[in-house]
Amino acid sequence: MKLILALGNPGDRYRDTRHNAGWWLADHLSTRWSLGAFRQAGPEASVDGRAAGVNIRIVKPLTYMNRSGRVLKRHLGVPGFRFEEDLLVLVDDAALPPGRFRLKGRGSAGGHNGLLSVEEALDSRDYPRLRIGVGAPTHSDIDLADWVLASPSPGDEEAIVEQFGRMALATESWIEEGVESAMNAFNST
Repeated sequence: MKLILALGNPGDRYRDTRHNAGWWLADHLSTRWSLGAFRQAGPEASVDGRAAGVNIRIVKPLTYMNRSGRVLKRHLGVPGFRFEEDLLVLVDDAALPPGRFRLKGRGSAGGHNGLLSVEEALDSRDYPRLRIGVGAPTHSDIDLADWVLASPSPGDEEAIVEQFGRMALATESWIEEGVESAMNAFNST
């Protein structure tokens, strides 16, 4: 089974914020793959099904961003599950402009509290992630935390959402061929 962990924050207050771009993509993937509605069970909402001929589970942690990794403990004990190959984290990234995305097979959290929590749970930085560009603050007096916890402009939101089709293709490539192949195919454009 492949596990897609979409980082975000629960509740109406955060639904439309930049920090929830991973959840937006998770919803798109669930619709694209006809998986149905997410179901809440304990500290997560998830949906199961098949994509690209493989069993998958998409998970939205309901623990808030800085504790997202806590939901992984339950999944790490599944026989045969190797997070280096079977986990893909969907995460917002202020270092990328809206409408850009990047796959990475490993790396630092770059100060992102959700990724820090995942690293802590895995005791490793070696896990695939799809970084969704949400852009950086436009003025130096805007705090990054305030920026990602605010809604993007309509133009920025449109730029992000317009790339969900390509992000879905990149995710399918990861499912079928692994992160290195998906990176080669989708990071060059």
